[in-house]
Amino acid sequence: MLVSSSKKVMLLFLALLMMLVSGCGGSDVGKVSYPDGKIAWAAHSALSGVPKELHDGVQAKAAADGIQFEAQNAGDNANLQLDQVKQMVDEKPSAIVLLAMNGDSIIPAVEKANEAGVPVIATNRDVNGGIFTNVINDEKQAGQIQGAYMAAHLPQNAKVVYLSGEMSISASQLRWEGFKEALLDKRPDVQLLAKTSTGDWTYANGVKNMTLWMQMFPQIDGVAAGNDKMALGALQAMKAAGRYNPNVIFCGVDADADALASIEAGEMTLTVKQNVDGIVEAIYAMIKDIRQGKAPEPGDNLVPMIEVTKANVAKYK
Repeated sequence: MLVSSSKKVMLLFLALLMMLVSGCGGSDVGKVSYPDGKIAWAAHSALSGVPKELHDGVQAKAAADGIQFEAQNAGDNANLQLDQVKQMVDEKPSAIVLLAMNGDSIIPAVEKANEAGVPVIATNRDVNGGIFTNVINDEKQAGQIQGAYMAAHLPQNAKVVYLSGEMSISASQLRWEGFKEALLDKRPDVQLLAKTSTGDWTYANGVKNMTLWMQMFPQIDGVAAGNDKMALGALQAMKAAGRYNPNVIFCGVDADADALASIEAGEMTLTVKQNVDGIVEAIYAMIKDIRQGKAPEPGDNLVPMIEVTKANVAKYK
């Protein structure tokens, strides 16, 4: 059978393409190259707060099962973390748990792990490239919990303010989106007086913005913040100005010790607890699968958050 010249060209092209693909060696994404290796933990900074709870939880489970666990932190240095994670890949671990310092600069290390068949489990911080499984709290739900509480408890025609976290971090964006959907989109009578364009997550930031807003607005019925520190700063500013009253709703995120004490005292109203135990369980379940040769599915694995009010605060103190 005769083959037309155009078909000959197409067949030649396909043959060359197959040669190129086979010559590249491909990648071991989806495979587990070293199921009996250690667990490597790559943290963005010295361990404290939620990152420390995550580290301690997974480390304890690994120790109980006799699995080697080695951790490094980058001291807030993105370039150092890049080198650390690349070195981890060379040491052939069964998996790398990554708390990224910078979601962009870490991509080459994630890609190196992909090529080597070392599964990457990301948590706590964004990673913006490569193939990995992301085990995180449902950050949008945090804002939804805050907004739903306010929607149910604010009076008609209430006025609220919102303190954002660092908006370059997806958690901040999602917390705001959830809050907006659950309160402002559901209660058109509620007026958003002001919202910070970004925040540094600090108590001082809450004090500074609330001090300014109190000069601008005679009525503030609700304060929502991307974390507890900003909410507590705003509350303290109101107290210092003699504007605090127990009917003002203050909502934060993190369930840190000061926030829990404030809720118990009847001042701060609500916080949203990151479900650290749930994240630890999810990460370790993946590690157990990896050690059986089964790589986790890439994409987001969302762990629900927990609402904390005066009704249940004793459980979390």
